[in-house]
Amino acid sequence: MPMRSTCRSIQPASAPTNIARRPKKDSEDQAIGRSRGGLTTKIHAIVDALGNPVALSLTPGQAADITQAVTLLDQVEPEAFLADKGYDSDALIETLQERGITPIIPSKANRREARKTDFALYRERNLVERFFNKLKQYRALATRYDKLANTFLAAVALICVLFWLN
Repeated sequence: MPMRSTCRSIQPASAPTNIARRPKKDSEDQAIGRSRGGLTTKIHAIVDALGNPVALSLTPGQAADITQAVTLLDQVEPEAFLADKGYDSDALIETLQERGITPIIPSKANRREARKTDFALYRERNLVERFFNKLKQYRALATRYDKLANTFLAAVALICVLFWLN
């Protein structure tokens, strides 16, 4: 006489899914967004002539760089604004000129009329790139261990204080 056995997993009764689950938290307070590289966060910064950060901001990874330009510029009063082609927009350039700030932004390739750019001064933009390279030497910032945006921004600000002290 053959023996038969069956195994079944018995799950405990649970509450209905619409009651048992917490509502999803907004990702607004996390500044994490999807981009080609996966889940990412962008750090936006304005640095002074010595490469020291003077204004910082965070956005999700898929956000365009230009979205934070005016917000960051409200925190400082620069004589010139050096930026890459991602910041080439008529609205931003008009805002800069109204405030008396010289825009040093090369024209995009698809612009009908290219604007003149002082490329001798534009070469100083490497200070921003060097700032980000120094920032990414800190593993906790490069891999973003912090979940909340305000905690991550505080860590970035702490590292920036170290830059100011050196």
